[in-house]
Amino acid sequence: MRTNQPQTICLSDYKVPAYLVDQVDLRFELFEDGARVHSVLSVRRNPESSGGDEPLYLHGDSLVLESVALNGTPLAAGDFDDLGDALVVSSVPEAFELQVVTWIEPQNNTRLEGLYKSSGMFCTQCEAEGFRCITFYPDRPDVMARFRTRIEADRDAYPVLLSNGNPVAKGDLEGGRHYVTWEDPFPKPAYLFALVAGDLVEKKDTFTTCSGRSIDLRMYVEPRNAQKCDFALDALKRSMRWDEDVYGREYDLDIFMIVAVDDFNMGAMENKGLNIFNSSCVLASQETATDAAFQRIEAIVAHEYFHNWSGNRVTCRDWFQLSLKEGFTVFRDAQFSADMGSPTVKRIEDATLLRTAQFAEDAGPMAHPVRPASYMEISNFYTLTIYEKGAEVVRMIHNLLGESLFRQGSDLYFQRHDGQAVTTDDFVRAMEDASGRDLSQFRLWYEQAGTPALTVTDEFDEERCVYRLTVRQSVPDTPGQTGKKPQHIPFAVGLLGRDGQPLPLLFSAGSDDAPVERVLELTEREHCFEFHGVSERPVPSLLRGFSAPVRVHYPWTREQLLFLMNHDPDGFNRWDAGQRLAVDVIQSLIVAPEAEVEPRLVDAYRSLLRNTGLDQALVAKMLQLPSEAYLIELSEQADVAAIHRAREAVLSHLATHLRDELLACYHCNSAQGDYQLTPDSVARRSLRNTALGWLLHIGDQQGLVLAQEQLRSADNMTDRLGALRALVNSDFVEERTQALEGFYQAFREDPQVVELWFSVQAASVRAGQLPQITQLLEHEAFDWKNPNKVRSVIGAFASQNLAAFHNPDGSGYAFLATQVCRLDDSNPQIASRLVTPLTRWRKFAPEYRVLMKSALERVRDKDRLSGDVYEVVHKSLAD
Repeated sequence: MRTNQPQTICLSDYKVPAYLVDQVDLRFELFEDGARVHSVLSVRRNPESSGGDEPLYLHGDSLVLESVALNGTPLAAGDFDDLGDALVVSSVPEAFELQVVTWIEPQNNTRLEGLYKSSGMFCTQCEAEGFRCITFYPDRPDVMARFRTRIEADRDAYPVLLSNGNPVAKGDLEGGRHYVTWEDPFPKPAYLFALVAGDLVEKKDTFTTCSGRSIDLRMYVEPRNAQKCDFALDALKRSMRWDEDVYGREYDLDIFMIVAVDDFNMGAMENKGLNIFNSSCVLASQETATDAAFQRIEAIVAHEYFHNWSGNRVTCRDWFQLSLKEGFTVFRDAQFSADMGSPTVKRIEDATLLRTAQFAEDAGPMAHPVRPASYMEISNFYTLTIYEKGAEVVRMIHNLLGESLFRQGSDLYFQRHDGQAVTTDDFVRAMEDASGRDLSQFRLWYEQAGTPALTVTDEFDEERCVYRLTVRQSVPDTPGQTGKKPQHIPFAVGLLGRDGQPLPLLFSAGSDDAPVERVLELTEREHCFEFHGVSERPVPSLLRGFSAPVRVHYPWTREQLLFLMNHDPDGFNRWDAGQRLAVDVIQSLIVAPEAEVEPRLVDAYRSLLRNTGLDQALVAKMLQLPSEAYLIELSEQADVAAIHRAREAVLSHLATHLRDELLACYHCNSAQGDYQLTPDSVARRSLRNTALGWLLHIGDQQGLVLAQEQLRSADNMTDRLGALRALVNSDFVEERTQALEGFYQAFREDPQVVELWFSVQAASVRAGQLPQITQLLEHEAFDWKNPNKVRSVIGAFASQNLAAFHNPDGSGYAFLATQVCRLDDSNPQIASRLVTPLTRWRKFAPEYRVLMKSALERVRDKDRLSGDVYEVVHKSLAD
């Protein structure tokens, strides 16, 4: 059991750095057995620091110190201390140069932090604290410096040498080696440093900015991936143009580069001018990537590019402000994705992630505010709260201010803080100063953890033609926070008459024309809103567009939900009504398994399947039943087996009664012509594959024939994987086995497709029981060192295959604990993320709870537990 508890770092303890670094000159000598890093730092005392003659403290991790010199003079052993995790120089002048040489072993770096090797290439990941694994440095985001980097390596083995900024020199060296020097003219924190060296194919393109500058676009990949670059480069150009049009942000360097890396803990990294991507998040072709993968790649490329301003030119002062860059940038990439496709579908996808996963995080042991007050390991705080809830906080500011004032606020923010490391308060203050709005109460969204709950009641005064809505808000207690204050919540509402038409929302009798939708601003614990001139009892449409990340409690009847499904002009709320109706029906079967499935649910889904006038992308979303994960999140004490049985029963009932409509839907949406990635084509494929999955769920023989033919003849991965998934989730065991083997043989040389092959099995309750999962871990294509492979098997099993993972005998929990302990020794970041499903043990019924807690305690008691896993496990087990 671990004896050295990791240190808790608190926002309240923040102090400005005692020393600033103006210039960093780096020289990397790359060899097969390691790398020698020469660092020259131009350092000066920080005039804002009150530290006096404080010693120089530089962070380090897993470094071998070879030499250290001050202004060219080597330091004697007594002049500095090498503490292992730090280099301390006791006496330094006001301004000086520090020369440090370190030796590191990238080839043995399984943590994938700092400089490491992936598929034979050198690459880096320095966010959040990886640069200290390269050389000794004040590794904190508020120390911003200009970097000049020279890379030396074998010319044949590593012909491509990349770093941040613009290339300024290159040449040959003795012994078949060569060098390239890069210079970044913009000051940046060390977490944005990047280096890549490898034998890579270069793909070129150009982009002309709004001011007429020509930017070189380069993408570097392994030769086998040369045909998978076009989409990412096109997405990059769309992102650059959109950022100019919507935010007025022009790119600032002469070159922008993307590199695809197979072994990567994260999705991608926004290093200045040199974005490094997980291969699965940037490589795509029609034959190997699904529609969802194309959309994900477009969003991630945009996200990392948008960071050039919201994260790089203006960065965060400390890691407590992480959402300053991530929340703002997620909001920006969500706006972009909505503009590129269906805004309603994008909003549904974002809300689904929030309500299923982020709300669960808010209600769990790791709950924290968007701006945390403390942490032990910052890698544990790259969470949905920071990213997705942080984006919702920015979206609410956008809702409150409107498009024009929000743009003025963002312009002021970038202008005021260009080249600075700032805080969330600075961002909100820019919005206040540009708009004249007081957002002091709104700041509670950054300070208070937990998901606010809105309890809504209504009454209709028929005599006075007045309809009243009473809204009460509360924020639940979370670890370390009780007695929360009411928050400033934008609450978008509409009212519908019995004919389905929207009603004007008049706040006083006799008013002129009134809007049919209002954003009500909630600031008190309770509000009562009166709407006048209402001649009949309306059906309320609440939280339109998911205008705030809150839970809404209102006693909708099934009749009202059916009405909203058919008539609500707000696409999001139309979908939400269908979800609430399906949840109500499924929950009724959990309580009474023998009860009849609501017949009107069948009628509602039949209407959807036949409704060709509705946005087909929305129809595809509305046909998806609430997930088991969401149903668990809605439960007080989740009985996973009962939830699984009830959901399966409803799905079987719907598919059986809608067989003819499903077949008609399949054929109506069959592919015509060449593959296209248009919203309409994507919607048609989604509808067709949903119908196919439902047909195979009930063992339909005609559906089986369709699936086999689609798998054989599909010209794109969306349809190919759709057919494979339908077969894998069916009871056609022999056909499933044949399909899986054929798919693997066809794509065994493509790592990204093999990851899909792994995950479609691991996420299936029929194909992914524990014995099959164990076999996948022993498969020739599985690699413990590759995070994508680990996530595609262990992660998919524990987070998606919930009925199998929550096997009442506890075997799934014991399995996950074993894998977490194994991974903790090699890659603590991945281990700490994988353990998450066990941390919600209090959410489940007693028979599950005891076994989950026992598995978590087993992880806790592991010898030499990493700080990453220690924090998650101990917080999860705390009283």
